[in-house]
Amino acid sequence: MNVTVAPEPSPEQAQLMARLRRMMMIAGVTTSVAIAVLLVAIGYRLFRGEGSSASGPDVTAVLPKGARVVSTAAAGDRLAVTLDVGGTTELRTFDAKTLKPVGRLRFAVEP
Repeated sequence: MNVTVAPEPSPEQAQLMARLRRMMMIAGVTTSVAIAVLLVAIGYRLFRGEGSSASGPDVTAVLPKGARVVSTAAAGDRLAVTLDVGGTTELRTFDAKTLKPVGRLRFAVEP
């Protein structure tokens, strides 16, 4: 039976192998830390949410008589409702979390 024995590495090869092991350890520790940070961030978001509930507040917005909702849009933490009030266009914005009115913009045609 033939047994092949690897020769002893030269000092340069031993130094290269030690450097390679050190680099692999650094990469492994960095990867482990990144995964731990990711899991902590996900856990934080799950358990420390902003208290979102299944249903939002019930709010009734009173519109002027004869007003018609033309369109709605959501952007960030604002809701925008475009109204047609007697031939003029009006834009009303609301806070998305509380649904309280934030602003009103009326458009008029120059005479």
